Formats: sequence, C-alpha cells, structure tokens
Amino acid sequence: MANIFALFPGQGSQKVGMGKQLFEQYPIAKELFERADSALGFSLSSICFEGPADKLTLTEITQPAILTVSSICFRLFQQQPQANSHSIVAAAGHSLGEYSALVAADALSFEDAVRLVNKRGRYMQEAVPVGTGRMVAVLGKEVAEIQAAIDANTAGVAEIANINAPGQIVVAGSVEGVAGFVEKLGTAKVIDLPVSAPFHCSLMKPAEEKLRVDLNNISIKKPNFPVYQNFTAAFSDDPEVIRENLARQVCGRVRWVECVENANQQKQPSAVWEYGAGNVLTGLVKRINSSIPRVNIDSPESLAGMAA
Repeated sequence: MANIFALFPGQGSQKVGMGKQLFEQYPIAKELFERADSALGFSLSSICFEGPADKLTLTEITQPAILTVSSICFRLFQQQPQANSHSIVAAAGHSLGEYSALVAADALSFEDAVRLVNKRGRYMQEAVPVGTGRMVAVLGKEVAEIQAAIDANTAGVAEIANINAPGQIVVAGSVEGVAGFVEKLGTAKVIDLPVSAPFHCSLMKPAEEKLRVDLNNISIKKPNFPVYQNFTAAFSDDPEVIRENLARQVCGRVRWVECVENANQQKQPSAVWEYGAGNVLTGLVKRINSSIPRVNIDSPESLAGMAA
C-alpha cells in the first residue's frame, strides 16, 4: 500500500489547451467540465481549450479552470484499478489549490467550489486597483532576513505572502511598499511576478470580507482525509475551522514549507502526487525534501503509467 500526500496547484499552472485531451478521452472529464460550465453560467471549457490566453489568465477564470482540471485528474486517479493499492494520508493545495484539495476530500461540493473560486478571483482583482500592487519573489534569503527588511521599510505595505521553499519567498504589497522593501533588503535576487494584484497580504481585506459572506452560505463537511490548510499549516476535521481558515487565507501568508514538513512528519507519506496542470508543487517539494518520490497526474500518459 502506497501512502500518498496529494497536492493541488494554484495560479500560474494554467495554459491554453489545459484539460482538452482529458475531455476528449474520459467521460468523467467531460462531465466535470459540463458541470463547471453550468455552475458558472459561461463556457469555462471553451476558454480552457481555445483561449485566448489573456482571458484564461484573468484571475476569476484561472481559478475555476485550475480547480476543474485538478478535480478531473483526481477523479481519474480514483477510477484507475491501481488506486485500490494507494491511500491518501494527507492533502494540501497551494492557495487556490486548497479548494481543489477540499473537493477531493468531499468536504466541498464541486459546484460550490467552482462558484466560490470564480467569486474569489473577482473579489481579489477588485480589492486593489490595477497597477497599484506588486508581488516579488526573493531568492536565496531566509525568512528572518526578509522580515527584518519589511520591518525597516516605511514606504508602504509590504508583507510576506508565500513561503514556497527554502530560499524562495514571495513578498506582496503596494508598489511603493514593495519598492521600499527591496531597497532595505539590499543585495538579493528579486523577481517581479506577472500577477494582476498583490495576493495574500492585508490589501486583500475587502476580498476576504466579501468571500466570507459566500463561505457562510455553503455547506462544508468533515474531510475524508486530512487537508493541511495554508493559513495554519495544520489540518482540522471541524467544518467551521475549515471555513474560517479559507476566509483568512485571502490575506494570510501561504505557509507551504510548513504544510509539507508537517504532513511529512505527522502522516509519513511514501510518495507525493500532484493532481492537475503542471509540476510546480512537486518541484517545490523536491527543494523541501528531495528524498520523497514525486509523481504528476495531469495527462492520459501519466494515468497509464500510474505507480508509486
């Protein structure tokens, strides 16, 4: 029996054509795309398959697109004969991916999640006027060094948004605040991220408040397996704790390194499997703990070779 730590990607994994091959080959993929289209009231499938790219990269489109493809990949995994010899002992999703993980664990319904992340994307985009926010990835620095530069900065909002891997930390805030932070940081490799808003910082508070209303109007059930949440880097069986953590995640930092480390220590998986487009998360896990085997389930070929 292989004990799997299931991972679900966030924004940045999208590309035109995503899910099309799965849609054409597997009835469950066709069914879930049709359910997503119906839940949203527009053709998410045609945007995924045909683009244009600038429409697919709109946050309110990207989020349900990635969730739908991740959900398809997980359901296809469940349908494989080999799935009986695998046990999901833990799961986690990066930001948006937390919703995919909760769908996989049957804590959220697929339709509720698709609608939620569509709204979440819209609220996050509306929270900060375009061009007034900025996100940067800082390479090769420790959390303490970055926090010291943030504390010394007086130019505006700059906060740690993501702790993705050792030496890969993302800072978000206002244009002025992030520029001030970069100046205080001094010599470091800093990469501007091509995002439309400064996610996971206090500037997202208007989005959190709107999303909280929607979260309070949906049903959340006890997950079938532990889902480590970004805000706490821990899991809970309590639907109300899960609901609160989803709301607070909008402004809170993505504690990805802690999620991975805690799941490895507490659940001792024998492999990490990423369900959905791309391999960003398995790449981060390699940097956090290179000894654990990693698998991507994102295509008919990966399903055919499924083993761990």
